[in-house]
Amino acid sequence: MKKGLLFFAALTSASLYAQQYVHQVLVANEGYFDFQTNAIVEPATIGSYNPATQTYVVVDTLDGQRFSSDVIIDGDFYFVAADTKIFKYNLNTHQELGSIVLPGVRNLAIAGDKLIATRGEYLQTFDSYLQVFDKNTLQLIAALDTINGPKWATQNIVVVNNMAYVAVNNAYEWGNEKGLIGQLDLNTLTYGAEIDLGAEGKNPDNMFLYNNELYTVNNKDWSGASVSKVSLNGVVNTQNIANAVTGCGTSALRDDKLVYQISMENTLNDYNLLNMSYVGPVAGITNNFYELAQDPVNGFLYASSTDFFSSGSIQIFDQANANIHQFNVGVSPGTIVFDLRSNVGLSENMENISVSPNPSKGIFQIFGLGSNQTYQIINTTGQIIALGQGNQIDLGNFENGIYFLKTEKSSIKLMKQ
Repeated sequence: MKKGLLFFAALTSASLYAQQYVHQVLVANEGYFDFQTNAIVEPATIGSYNPATQTYVVVDTLDGQRFSSDVIIDGDFYFVAADTKIFKYNLNTHQELGSIVLPGVRNLAIAGDKLIATRGEYLQTFDSYLQVFDKNTLQLIAALDTINGPKWATQNIVVVNNMAYVAVNNAYEWGNEKGLIGQLDLNTLTYGAEIDLGAEGKNPDNMFLYNNELYTVNNKDWSGASVSKVSLNGVVNTQNIANAVTGCGTSALRDDKLVYQISMENTLNDYNLLNMSYVGPVAGITNNFYELAQDPVNGFLYASSTDFFSSGSIQIFDQANANIHQFNVGVSPGTIVFDLRSNVGLSENMENISVSPNPSKGIFQIFGLGSNQTYQIINTTGQIIALGQGNQIDLGNFENGIYFLKTEKSSIKLMKQ
């Protein structure tokens, strides 16, 4: 028995403290396709990272697909867009439940029972760039042709209420770039008026919703990059963020700012979305990244890097920009999504209790806890792994990861490194 702790195995869940935590992080590795030899050198894969155990495993290989382009989670399922197919998986077992053939599929979105898919490929035309499926059966509901739907290749999708906003960029065709946002009414499945992002808003490469407004990051004509803010009634404000020989390499929403990086550069930049102004470089983070995504629970920034033909890795930065972990993945990790589950509380603290140091290598000091007050230590699966009394926690014999200190009224997240 360690001082202040009685260890035991328990299989009961701490359901009284239910809040969100990151159960796993799905990573879509695009792999390496040699366009000169027309050969798949490294296959596209889907991997799962467990933040609690800091372990990563490949859960499926997308055989026959030159790359993957998107992953979305919906309840107990997730969907993967990969070159010519859409795959549906069980989120818990990663078993493939079905697939449909859709050449040129790029991005996906869910609205009710509808699965929306965009399409596009450089210098290739399709008779439909926007299709809607039943997410349960994967049966086609509607394929909007180029008369009743977008006339050019589409990419990102943002769903707001009963409207799907669709970025139209014409698959980055050199000299014929487009910068539009289409509007698909999800009740009637009719495609309405397109919003023009203007001459400086060509080639939208990313789109997201913030503060009830749409934002796009645009590659223009590869002479630089810009950001467009679009109100839901169609008012557009586009501002240039860089003049360079290349466009924006990657971007993501991080708290209330846009973080972005110009292609082939190592500087990560902050951009204020509310007043549409450049803030400056992100201190402490210097590397060339392929994909960025923020953990919505802890605020951690996941940033992927790759040599595009043999390796890939993901670095995790905390909110102070400290690199807290790094793990290897597949080649060209291009989409990172977070599987959020409801379990133990993450920030609930109704008592004046604090823990230091946190993160720690194993020993945590508790401040503000009564001498006779007991507590539980719970892991991210909801298991009670320890009972304690006193002012010290010793997790030295446990794996690195996230745990939770639970008292009768409070919950504090612990991170063992």
